[in-house]
Amino acid sequence: MAAAVTPELWMLVFSGVLLFVLIIIAGVGNTMAGNGQWAGGNRDTPAPNAPTVWGARASRAYHNMLETLPIFIIAVVAAHLAGVSTSHTVLGAQLYFWARLAYGVIYIAGIPYVRTIAWLVSLVGIALVLFSICGAA
Repeated sequence: MAAAVTPELWMLVFSGVLLFVLIIIAGVGNTMAGNGQWAGGNRDTPAPNAPTVWGARASRAYHNMLETLPIFIIAVVAAHLAGVSTSHTVLGAQLYFWARLAYGVIYIAGIPYVRTIAWLVSLVGIALVLFSICGAA
């Protein structure tokens, strides 16, 4: 019998979708800069044209998400395997996803400083999930 899909797992799935969308946006920005032939090739040399400004920001946003997503995955999967799903784990997972979504939008839009707040909120979300697991042990 399959285990129930928790809100935390849904936030993990949505985070994967978000990462996918950010990668697509970055790719479109690179292609729009006239790098389509380079992108389709072996990429043995640097890109002939710089990506669009927003495309480069999207690339940095998804690379930044790659730094925190593994920790979020570990936290959510550990909570799920431990059978821990509380208001704190749900809130933490929601904070992570919504903050990462805000971070991507804010970064691509080029709004400085505010994206740092979104990044910090995403870390608080991870911490809530991790602390909830520790508290349940």
